[in-house]
Amino acid sequence: MTDSSYTIPLLKANYTSMSKSLSVNDFRGISISPVVSKIFENAVLIIFKNYFNTSDNQFGFKKNSSCSHAIYSLRQAIYNFTDSGSTVNLCALDLSKAFDKLNHFGLFIKLMDRFVPNCLLEVLEHWFSISVTCVRWGHFVTRFVYMSCGVRQGGVLSPHLFSIYVDDVIDKISRSNASCKLRLMCISIFMYADDLLILSPSVTLLQKLIRVAEIELTFLDMPINANKSMCIRIGPRHKIACADIIAYDGAIIPWRNVCRYLGIYIMSSNAFKCDFDCAKKSFFRSFNALFGKIGRLASADVIAELLKSKCFPVLLYGLEACPVNNTEIKSFEFALFRTYAKIFETFSKEVIDNCREAFGLSSVSTLIDRRKNNFLKRFVASENQLCRTFYTNANRELLSIKQFPGH
Repeated sequence: MTDSSYTIPLLKANYTSMSKSLSVNDFRGISISPVVSKIFENAVLIIFKNYFNTSDNQFGFKKNSSCSHAIYSLRQAIYNFTDSGSTVNLCALDLSKAFDKLNHFGLFIKLMDRFVPNCLLEVLEHWFSISVTCVRWGHFVTRFVYMSCGVRQGGVLSPHLFSIYVDDVIDKISRSNASCKLRLMCISIFMYADDLLILSPSVTLLQKLIRVAEIELTFLDMPINANKSMCIRIGPRHKIACADIIAYDGAIIPWRNVCRYLGIYIMSSNAFKCDFDCAKKSFFRSFNALFGKIGRLASADVIAELLKSKCFPVLLYGLEACPVNNTEIKSFEFALFRTYAKIFETFSKEVIDNCREAFGLSSVSTLIDRRKNNFLKRFVASENQLCRTFYTNANRELLSIKQFPGH
């Protein structure tokens, strides 16, 4: 008897160049598991949930936690330094094939350190030993192979087991003399699943923290990919060149002007600032794909509803946790105006404004305020201790936002 699944290779979202040939590194394998397997994983998670707790610096796959919680906490941690005149150094470390490299026996040791019941250990050991998968490409299917390492991306338990496996990385950083504390909480490391970001007000201390993380990751057989890792500086001295950051294998982790983290692009500047050009490009791609299929067939009200449900989230992703100034809001409004001009077949601002009112298409500033209002209410109610550290700032920002009926 085996626990069978099939893996579908999906093209990574950050792949944009179609001029070069594709390789296996351009795809992410997502496993489709049987319903019985998902029920089993959910049952294990519910019964033994107390054994799956991880550090509050790990935001991934937790109840009432999201990418926005991690981004907003990172933003507030950076403000804590830049508001006092310090320059913050950030390093985003890329873990190559992290979910696929998880060592099962290492995971069992981590679970034993948590005093997990023997019955659960025996069940997980047997479950991993009978897990098989195949690759499905279109109508073609490969032969089944046993999963000697790694966890299924797409599984219910997979993210929780992975978080346990790498939890000691956060612990080692927190215990390091080079880490920074704010109200007894470590603010030198932020994780969302395998997305790892380390920050420090000193380049020398940043190097030490990266070395601490790398030693633990190497012990876990998860070396970083220095070519995809990067560093940026935020603060008054962000333009001043500084020493190279050296990885454990001698590779240089480059300094960049922009760093991608959890889908947003953080810029090197005097304060926490984001580059939203990629968000607007993604919005235009999603709208053009939608409009190209149904633009001549569907009515304007149908397109408007699809625009709100499918395209607006692409444009507004992360804005509830990021600072947005008036110039950027006007830029977003112009992007929306171009789409409305296509939908309503006019460039008249008066006509488009009337159509927006008729179809319930709110302004960008209203949409952002509504999203921010909803998010900050969840943030101040969060039980995550790292989020609680920034409760005062979040509550002050919440009170300054226009309140919406029904929220």
